[in-house]
Amino acid sequence: MFELTRRNNNRHVNTYNPFREMEEFERNFFTNPFGGFFDSQDLAEFKTDVTDEGDHYLLEADLPGFDKKDINLDISGDTLTVNAERHSRVEEKNEKNKIVRMERSYGSYSRQFDVSGVDTDHIKAKYDNGVLKLTLPKKDEKLPESKKLEIE
Repeated sequence: MFELTRRNNNRHVNTYNPFREMEEFERNFFTNPFGGFFDSQDLAEFKTDVTDEGDHYLLEADLPGFDKKDINLDISGDTLTVNAERHSRVEEKNEKNKIVRMERSYGSYSRQFDVSGVDTDHIKAKYDNGVLKLTLPKKDEKLPESKKLEIE
């Protein structure tokens, strides 16, 4: 079982350059002064751990501050999609405009996982204290039958 999101894992070995961090800071500051703060991609992921427990996988996803009703789990083919949506308090009519500062992010968060090796009919989900836990039982592997072949 693995995540379907593609990641860039380019790792280059460079010689030591004491000015590299300053040059990178300057380049990033002038090309993206807000550091991706307003980039929706920064809001699109939440942290997950997947462990192999022998007869099943255990997927734990950190989703603090979500209501259980705002978390959706969908399976389409061999893809499990975990989607969570956090609604903004600004969406509600605020007659007295009490908000002084708002730093918490709101929006839709989604991750997809390959479940081709999982018995999707017996997945169990639990949400407690901001952590979504999915028990994903493995499919029974059917070993090919052995048979004798005739030589022509």
